[in-house]
Amino acid sequence: MADTAGSMKPGIPCHKSRACGLRHVTSTPHPSPPFRGGLNENATHGAHGGTSDRLDRSSGLRRNNGGPNVPDYDPVIPTSWAGSVSNSYFPLVPGTIWEYEGEPDEGTETIRVEVLQQTRLVNGVTATVVRDRVYLEGELKEDTDDWYAQDMVGNVWYLGETTKEYEGGVVVSTDGSWEWNTDDALPGIIMWADPAAHVAEDYRQEFYEGEAEDWARVEAVSQTIVVPYGQLTGSVKTFDWNSLDSGPGEFKYYAPGVGLALEVAVGSGERVELVRVTRP
Repeated sequence: MADTAGSMKPGIPCHKSRACGLRHVTSTPHPSPPFRGGLNENATHGAHGGTSDRLDRSSGLRRNNGGPNVPDYDPVIPTSWAGSVSNSYFPLVPGTIWEYEGEPDEGTETIRVEVLQQTRLVNGVTATVVRDRVYLEGELKEDTDDWYAQDMVGNVWYLGETTKEYEGGVVVSTDGSWEWNTDDALPGIIMWADPAAHVAEDYRQEFYEGEAEDWARVEAVSQTIVVPYGQLTGSVKTFDWNSLDSGPGEFKYYAPGVGLALEVAVGSGERVELVRVTRP
């Protein structure tokens, strides 16, 4: 059953489309976040912030901005996990499908994200599997399975992914695929149980050195956004960037009971918007 505009129900994980900042690109790396404070959707690429190393005591995640002289990423990983992902800002109900649209220079981009019925055992943890397919002008460009699990506090962890990039119907790359505890890869936080308690903190979403090194920071809470799906209130705004990519990053908005509803590229203002949610 497809929800109409204005619905406020569960769902939507993060995706890795071209409009999301090319998570797998390995161009000139960012050793640190590209911006510090005062961010807006129309900002241009600016100077890097200074290196820092902070320990968030509520999560056990060591914060650092990358670079050669900072401590290694050493998260305190939970030993107990919830049976499902029910975080209000990132709820994953099997059978739910989200559809997004964007208009990059190359043409119309559509993204279909689906929570599968199947699960995957990742380093002993039963993970929810989310399939994410990106199309450009109707042609499949990327097909990814992402693996998520929620701890007993309510934080949602990203445990890995398998991704395939396509050109002309042929797989041309699997760069960026990773799995917790394979080649020293480590999970990260994709959504906090209480985002308001983590405003202005930098945190890793994933860590597979040289392949998958996404970061995020909660910029604000209680945001109102308007997308084709409808007007959504109480949203969390994050700033996301890839430390392997020289791009400026993007803002993401997660609505309670809905999940990811909007992405806005820094600089260009290019948007990827939630259009439709189909529920089981």
